[in-house]
Amino acid sequence: MARIRNFYTLLLAFIIAGCSLLPDKIDETEGWSAQRFYNEASAAMAEGDYEQAIKYYEGLESRYPFGQYAMQAQIDVAYAYYKDGQPDAAIAAADRFIKLHPRNPYVDYAYYLKGLVNFDRNLGFIQRFVPTDTSQRDPNTTLNSFNDFAELARRFPDSEYTQDARKRMIYLRNNLAMHELHVARYYMKRRAYLAAANRAITVIEKYQRTPAVKEALEILLRAYDELGLDQLSDDAIRVLAANEQTGSLDIPVDEEEEESYGKRVWDYLELDKN
Repeated sequence: MARIRNFYTLLLAFIIAGCSLLPDKIDETEGWSAQRFYNEASAAMAEGDYEQAIKYYEGLESRYPFGQYAMQAQIDVAYAYYKDGQPDAAIAAADRFIKLHPRNPYVDYAYYLKGLVNFDRNLGFIQRFVPTDTSQRDPNTTLNSFNDFAELARRFPDSEYTQDARKRMIYLRNNLAMHELHVARYYMKRRAYLAAANRAITVIEKYQRTPAVKEALEILLRAYDELGLDQLSDDAIRVLAANEQTGSLDIPVDEEEEESYGKRVWDYLELDKN
């Protein structure tokens, strides 16, 4: 019996040793040039295989960290991460490109891409097909997107991406103002009139020339009435009446722009391809 056990023990040892001598998985990219890596990554992107494209871009930079192909891969991989649904990785890659290549001709696109990533974060799967009011969501990514686009507009006013960025900033600013209105309405329902008034004041002071200002003034007026602040209520009435008379509160909402920027799926241009 002992001999049988020894036999099987030796057999198992030989099997394990034999497995260890088997060759590792063949690396299909062995011997590839930087151009080959980049071409294969571009082909994978064109086919929508973003995971494979990321693998090739990262392999390119790992083996050929210097040169034009590696530099282009650093910005292209950010876009690949974005399309692959990895927003944090996309922003990290864009930030890295900005840090490493602040004078690169395409650095403006890196800023623009950051804005796009944050802009798209609030548009979840359901939002892409069933439009919802994005102003009711957490405003952090909205604010981040606004700041990203603002940074692009400040640094590169003549960039080919800046005009679109400014249009998105208008939409985002309106969204931020509407978020404050949602909170103010909530406080009014809860009879937290002072908190509602403060939110309304935020809209009036920070988001002038947005469609939300008119309702903010109306909420402020009602809140002051409920608080018994007659003087402030009278002031709010005068401001509201004066602005209604001049028509300065009638800010039209571009429904086509709302549809374009917040309530449908749109395909981004392949702006990273040159």
